[in-house]
Amino acid sequence: MIYRQLPPPPGLRQFVSYCWTLESHAGEEAQAFRTLADASPGLIFQHPGKGVLYQENKLLPVVFLYGQSTRHAALRLEGAFGISGMVLRPGALRSVFGLNAGELTDGCIDARELQPALAGLLEDASGEGQLQGLSAFVAGQLERNRRQEDAVIEAALHRIQGAQGTLSMKDLRDELRMTERSFERRFKQYTGISPKLFTRISQFQASLQQMREGQFGKLSDLAYGNDYADQSHFIRAFQEFAGCSPLRFQEAGPVIDNLSAHFPR
Repeated sequence: MIYRQLPPPPGLRQFVSYCWTLESHAGEEAQAFRTLADASPGLIFQHPGKGVLYQENKLLPVVFLYGQSTRHAALRLEGAFGISGMVLRPGALRSVFGLNAGELTDGCIDARELQPALAGLLEDASGEGQLQGLSAFVAGQLERNRRQEDAVIEAALHRIQGAQGTLSMKDLRDELRMTERSFERRFKQYTGISPKLFTRISQFQASLQQMREGQFGKLSDLAYGNDYADQSHFIRAFQEFAGCSPLRFQEAGPVIDNLSAHFPR
């Protein structure tokens, strides 16, 4: 497999974390792997003439928008595939597409529901051309729905991710001058999941990134460095969100790790 990660389009950095492409080598067999819980939604185009992408044995649309993931899932690639995608900021489903984020949590929709001709515009393009087409689609949706951005919840998302999931929700609510009920309601409407779950997934993702970069000596370093009560709590959280132990995840290798990070759940 040939995987490339690219920076977000200059005019969309506030809403797109990064872009990526994935192509198979000639004669490469089907690939199966486990995806991870992630606090970011995304957008994917899979070329219809090159291969097929399945989630839990369900064929996924040619071009689709997926929401926040709260659990791991099985994914399978078949055929000689060529795929392009974008990882979006946590609030993008609402601020860019004007959608109720909760309706896409652990799921996806066919992006042609938002722009019927989208797949046709992407089929004849190269990998970079596909990303340009996806960028134009996102920019068009942003122009239409930008007024639905919630500046207060965006600030909360920034604070939680900046603290890598270790921020007290009470302290955050006090900082934003919001009641618990109002904060919970607006946060879930905007992101699709509760503040507590978003915080737990952010904490897991922070530990995962340290694992990828080798920034630890032993598992207890990851546990205490990311504010878990102890190593056993860290392992249980990792198994919940990744579907396997930290050790098994390391053994899977960097290619499977990259795939797990960027596909829908």
